[in-house]
Amino acid sequence: MSTPSRNHRPDAVTMEVVELIGDVVARFYADYEKAAGEHTLTGAQARLLSLLSLEPLPMRKLAQKLKCEPSNVTGIVDRLENRGLVERRPDPADRRVKVAAATEEGRRVARDLREGLHFAREPLAGLSAEERGSLRDLLRRMLAG
Repeated sequence: MSTPSRNHRPDAVTMEVVELIGDVVARFYADYEKAAGEHTLTGAQARLLSLLSLEPLPMRKLAQKLKCEPSNVTGIVDRLENRGLVERRPDPADRRVKVAAATEEGRRVARDLREGLHFAREPLAGLSAEERGSLRDLLRRMLAG
């Protein structure tokens, strides 16, 4: 597959795709913020909780995934811990390191958040299984580059 030179302007279709991706991202984040607000969470708290519902992670790894400073992650974890949604534990691989982990209640809230994302679910339901698979494959290919 050829890649466009940095000196050439993208074609009209490429520019339209970029705009559409931007619109999808904006609508997804708006829906995510709304779903988070229904649980009295900020978007950042909801994203962190969603990550921790998959697996416990050290603060540094959370900061990398959220693309923010570790001190910001500490504050978010503190607030979620105060609500009983997250707990700090020693890392089984290195007892000197603390990992954050979702509690049972935190996993329930994260599941409710995922189920409350209407934009992410409803338009995709209008696509056939084959179209959703193609979209997934194209997105994976874009992100792998």
